[in-house]
Amino acid sequence: MAKKTQSQDTKKNATAARKPAKRAAAGKTSKIAGTARPAESNPQATAEAGEQRSFPIVGIGASAGGFEALEEFLRAVPDDSGMAYVVVQHLDPNHKGALPELLQRMTPMRVAQATNRMKVEPGCLYVIPPNKDMVIRDGVLHLMAPEAPHGLRLPIDIFFRSLAADQEQLAIGVILSGMGSDGTLGLRAIKDNAGLTLAQKPDTAKFDGMPRSAIDSQVCDIVAPAGELPGRILSFLQHTPVALGDTEAEVQAQSALDKILLLLRVQTGHDFSLYKKSTLYRRIERRMGIHQLDRISAYARFLRDNPQEVDLLFKELLIGVTNFFRDPEAWEAMRNQALPALFAASPAGRSLRAWVTGCSTGEEAYSLAIVFKEALEKQQPQGRFSLQIYATDLDHTVIDKARQGNYPSNIAADVSSERLARFFVATDHGYTVGKEIREMVIFAPQNVIMDPPFTKLDILSCRNLMIYLGPELQKKLLPLFHY
Repeated sequence: MAKKTQSQDTKKNATAARKPAKRAAAGKTSKIAGTARPAESNPQATAEAGEQRSFPIVGIGASAGGFEALEEFLRAVPDDSGMAYVVVQHLDPNHKGALPELLQRMTPMRVAQATNRMKVEPGCLYVIPPNKDMVIRDGVLHLMAPEAPHGLRLPIDIFFRSLAADQEQLAIGVILSGMGSDGTLGLRAIKDNAGLTLAQKPDTAKFDGMPRSAIDSQVCDIVAPAGELPGRILSFLQHTPVALGDTEAEVQAQSALDKILLLLRVQTGHDFSLYKKSTLYRRIERRMGIHQLDRISAYARFLRDNPQEVDLLFKELLIGVTNFFRDPEAWEAMRNQALPALFAASPAGRSLRAWVTGCSTGEEAYSLAIVFKEALEKQQPQGRFSLQIYATDLDHTVIDKARQGNYPSNIAADVSSERLARFFVATDHGYTVGKEIREMVIFAPQNVIMDPPFTKLDILSCRNLMIYLGPELQKKLLPLFHY
């Protein structure tokens, strides 16, 4: 009986809390004080499509030992949570899928094995079929034949990444028991898009590889036993702030934001006042939801009393969307057009210089080094050209990680087998960038706004930085980059 009462309250509050988030992503208003926010979703999306998608979708990734964890999770989900759930489990490709029937015994939700072009509805549970990869676009599931061999497949990452791009703030990712690291990159994508990320507490998992990989990669907002995760999701949704929508509230929100920015500047030494307001509010909203705070003024007081949270918010604001060879077409153009033109225009054997700003954990800088090596081999220009890459970021922690050059095995989703064999060394925990590539990159912490820039550059990569800055700061940096 208590479960049903919780469900009634949950559905009303969760839906009310999350609908404004999706409208904000579509370019209407922020959840904090109705602040205008630029369009961040598909500009072709219709209002009708937005309404159809205005409920959270929970992606659940599991592998070995995942059935027991799924049972604990589903038995804790209220009868009508107002959300949709999609289970992506590593399945034997040669066995008929019996998982939907088994899961149906654990939940009153309608459970279905996903079919191609199946529309996702709230109050339903969808299960990936055997021997398929799956993505979601515009709230519709699409099935694909897997490209990688069974042992190398990463179906959880594939689905989670598509969920992050499609649902943005409405995306929720959960990693349960399993071996390996599948799901870690997908959780990072969800977190980058302001969704919620959770993992089963490793010491409660039958196999702790997948949850531990996600936790060690610092992409989890919440870690708890499987049976507690649904309650933590519902608490987050119930306390996600809603738009205030009047002038007085906007003034109060701006005042609270100013206090938050001051606390950040005092404790970290970095000024975020010229970052995009939409970015600031979106990251702050996530932290408010995690701590179940409804008003930004309450979060400002929470920050003042909890210095550790200031550091967590600082790292949240520095999260950048990065992976190896992001936007492959851009890297193809770099290898086949930009670099050959640079070779042709430069004296034979010249030493070239590149700067990667906002380098995060190093994937962009190492990608540039690899593409340069490939272009040299393909073009064979006169003279021995070399490239020195300077890669910088505000966050000392990610710089230390980038220097090590260690990455999980699921980078295979972005790096071809040929590149892995040529430029990486396989380890027990994934891959390490080879010495030849690591020696091309110098990583250093830098505040690009205040510290002196690198000069005499031939290549500049700033796409991980500029998208987060306001117009005033962009105008200030562009002449600096041309210095």
